[in-house]
Amino acid sequence: MTDAPNALPLSCYIRTHNEARNIENVVRAALTVADEVIVIDAGSNDGTAQIAEAAGARVINNPWPGNGFQKRIGEEACRHDWLLDIDGDEVITPELAAEIRALFAHGEPAASVYEIKMVHAPPAGEPWWDFNPSFRRKLYDRRKYRMPEHKIWDQLPIAKSETVQTLKGILLHYAFKDVEHVVAKYNGRSTARARDGKRKSKASLKLRLWFGLPVYFLKQFAGRGLWRAGTYGLIFALLSAYMRWLRDAKMYEAILFEERRK
Repeated sequence: MTDAPNALPLSCYIRTHNEARNIENVVRAALTVADEVIVIDAGSNDGTAQIAEAAGARVINNPWPGNGFQKRIGEEACRHDWLLDIDGDEVITPELAAEIRALFAHGEPAASVYEIKMVHAPPAGEPWWDFNPSFRRKLYDRRKYRMPEHKIWDQLPIAKSETVQTLKGILLHYAFKDVEHVVAKYNGRSTARARDGKRKSKASLKLRLWFGLPVYFLKQFAGRGLWRAGTYGLIFALLSAYMRWLRDAKMYEAILFEERRK
């Protein structure tokens, strides 16, 4: 919790697991805008919890129940109704912090949810400022919106008819430290999504396994602009496409195992 007399009525919660590489910067940046920062740690063994606490966060230890469920733990732990949801590798830029403070300058923000642009900061080279962005609804009023209670899905369920404002400030996403890290991360993510995500038909999965990989690659490399990062962009476009294909492969294999048990 910050001692600033003009602290915003805003709580920030952060899910972590072995995020020692970034967590100090993440917590300190969050405290430039939030009255309190809550870290929900899922059993890190690299000092994440201790580093976060030293940086000013309140740490809650909670075994991993799934993506949406862990965010619900964070929501319940926060003192304020206005919440900022970030991960242990996402750093609030000064420009974004100033924009959020401006929203609260005359009381509560006008809208109930705001979308934030996330820019990837690769381990080598400059952040990808102008390509491959992600947009996430991360600033919200929990009196109107709550995170889904789900093992996989962890984004705010907003009606398609509702207009969501996008803030101009940037959230820097330090998603991976090297190729080995991103491969391990994608492998775990594809396993979880194959196990707990919506099951596709066997025929659909066969089609995706035979023909989907080049389509997945082109969506990343051309559609999301990773070609602009040169050879490094090629590497991560291929890895991202492979992760998507690997989810199909694991889901297809699960169907085969189920058929064998019958």
